[in-house]
Amino acid sequence: MQFFKKHWSNIFFVLLIAVLLIPQTRLPIQVFVQRLIASSPGAIKKENQETLTDYAWVLQNLNSKPVDFSASSGNVIVLNFWATWCPPCQAEMPSLQKLYSDYGNKVDFYFVSNEKAGTLQQFLSRKHYSFPVYIETTAAPAILQSSALPTTFVISKTGKIVMKETGAADWNSQKVRRLLDELTRE
Repeated sequence: MQFFKKHWSNIFFVLLIAVLLIPQTRLPIQVFVQRLIASSPGAIKKENQETLTDYAWVLQNLNSKPVDFSASSGNVIVLNFWATWCPPCQAEMPSLQKLYSDYGNKVDFYFVSNEKAGTLQQFLSRKHYSFPVYIETTAAPAILQSSALPTTFVISKTGKIVMKETGAADWNSQKVRRLLDELTRE
């Protein structure tokens, strides 16, 4: 007993390291921490906003049907690049689901992953997510390409990229909702 009292901090530290090394416990901890530190994304200043002019991009839904991104030209778009294995992606998914639930009929949502359809369907089913997920069949327009996950864009009806956020964010914030309300009224 004296040993434990004397070395409790070392024992705790070793246990913490062990928990973080085990994949089944590491991922939920990483997601929890990412959720804690996620903040609301900010809009890009008007003078720094780039314009998407090339909507030529072919995706496929999880039923292998082609989807032409150009059909969203002239609409407000929320575009999220993500993966099921990505802790920051998983951390922001609940806020994106809430946003989709409220704005899915006013805004075009694209959740894009390069994983297999079966893997994506299992993840969506297990987490009870209903947002539309697509797989790239051609490369995204250059202005939308990113090597980091997650990366999320909010695009206006005129093609202006008004938000670009890399890393986990709280997408269900009042700031994002006000922006989407403003963009859908334009």
